[in-house]
Amino acid sequence: MPMKRDLYPRDWPDISKRIRERAGNRCEWPGCGLANGATVEGKRGPYRVVLTVAHLDHAPANCDPANLRAWCQPHHLRYDANHHKHNAAETRRRRVIASGQMELLSVAE
Repeated sequence: MPMKRDLYPRDWPDISKRIRERAGNRCEWPGCGLANGATVEGKRGPYRVVLTVAHLDHAPANCDPANLRAWCQPHHLRYDANHHKHNAAETRRRRVIASGQMELLSVAE
């Protein structure tokens, strides 16, 4: 999922770099340790590991180092899965309301 740059502090690239350096440029997910840039075999074939920085509380403005982890993309996506699911449901709900379909459902009941 692309990041919304306006939600992050201006110095996010520097913060992210420091967190990845703190992790030795390796995934901090317990038992993983994949190196940034390594090529590994995945379920859909080989892929290049890209180390990302995750916010444990999902709040981009909270850049306290204790709230940040350097994770490979698969682990970052795994951690964020429920958060993304909730956001997607909320987006769908807003679209239904904006389209006027909610009014039709209310009238039909």
